[in-house]
Amino acid sequence: MKLSNSRKLAFGIGALGKDLCYAIISYFLMIYFTDTVGLTPFFVGNLFLVARVWDAFNDPMMGFLVDNTRTKWGKFRPWILVGTLLNAAILILLFRSPALEGTALYAYYSVMYILWGMTYTIMDIPYWSMLPSLSSTKEERDSMSVIPRIFASTAWLLMGAFALKLVDKLGNGDSAKGYASLAVLIAVIFILTILITVIFVKDRSCEEAVSGQKAERTTIKAALHVIAANDQLKVYIGVVLAYNMVVQLAGGIAIYYFKYVVGAEGLYAVFTTAASFAEIGALFAFPVLSRFLSKKQVFAIASFSPAIGLVALVVAGFALPTNIPIIVICGVLFKFGSGLTLGATTVMLADVIDYGEVKLGTRNESIIASFQTLLVKTASAVAGWLIGVGLTIVGYVANAEQTASTLMGMRILIGVVPSVITILAFVIYAKGYKLEGEYLENMMKQLKEKKEN
Repeated sequence: MKLSNSRKLAFGIGALGKDLCYAIISYFLMIYFTDTVGLTPFFVGNLFLVARVWDAFNDPMMGFLVDNTRTKWGKFRPWILVGTLLNAAILILLFRSPALEGTALYAYYSVMYILWGMTYTIMDIPYWSMLPSLSSTKEERDSMSVIPRIFASTAWLLMGAFALKLVDKLGNGDSAKGYASLAVLIAVIFILTILITVIFVKDRSCEEAVSGQKAERTTIKAALHVIAANDQLKVYIGVVLAYNMVVQLAGGIAIYYFKYVVGAEGLYAVFTTAASFAEIGALFAFPVLSRFLSKKQVFAIASFSPAIGLVALVVAGFALPTNIPIIVICGVLFKFGSGLTLGATTVMLADVIDYGEVKLGTRNESIIASFQTLLVKTASAVAGWLIGVGLTIVGYVANAEQTASTLMGMRILIGVVPSVITILAFVIYAKGYKLEGEYLENMMKQLKEKKEN
């Protein structure tokens, strides 16, 4: 099917709402729990980690369910709509302040956070699974893959730049009320944008249902074989996990860094705004750079740029902690690299699905795409655990003046640890990824011949 610009935009705009939902969790849930609700950082960090243990089973099973769904609306859109409605409701409850104390309060937020992760899975896996099914040409798919990423990056830009101001304004100085009102606003936007995607975007699975074509259903045994036998999927898992660890860890500790280390919480918005603009710019630059540089060269820039930006932020913070131009430059370096990685990994996902079809004979979009959702949430959980446990170890006390060792610990968490991980991502890519150049061209020829036959 030839994709019109309106259908491309209708698909992409869904990412705006869903990533607004995810961004408020990634940026602010930790500090909301510790500084507004009063939960201990150690508990919150472990909650984030434990919730992902369930997702390790839940997310691939969701992919299995989507791949075996057959409706006149296709196999993706029904799940996208149901997951969005459920997740929006849970988001509101997650930022609600219940009249509870002690163990009951901890239990409430534990249940809400686990339910949020489960319902996000219901929507996110079919959303990204639908992308390879929108077009059968690699060129159109590669250009299409950037559009939802731009909308997603815009969501993170809006959240980083305006969320704290909205919390203050909507709550009239009461952060609990402000976060609750912001969650409702995001939930409404989330539903409206996903409705545009669901109503106006059709994929090949819809055609199969209308024509009465019977698609082969995937058994659990076959699904496990798809995961075990696809060596490029394993590389993709390593790269995406490392990338998201970098973004989630640096992004999660940044608000603590600017609030306590720099002593100017307002500069957090400056850093995240500059970073988000750079990420959007990198998404536009990705197709251009891909024409002149190899995939490995582009990924090298994507991997080393965040390390340079974050280390520079920490080093400059000793002498010029509130220097806005330096903060802007560091933010740009940090997220320009992540923007290139977003473009690269989106293309990787489609290529890995095609590789699985050539090698194993089945596409299994949703099973493979389920790893993207699982990895994003796993990285978020591990990053949250590192932040929570790290803050506990260095003696963090909420809403108080921190000791010198605590401040140094925050510097290590935002600068050193993410830099090591992003370099590791490049090593994994360089050593294991082979879907480029002549190898990729031959694979696409095999896939085309298979479809023609």
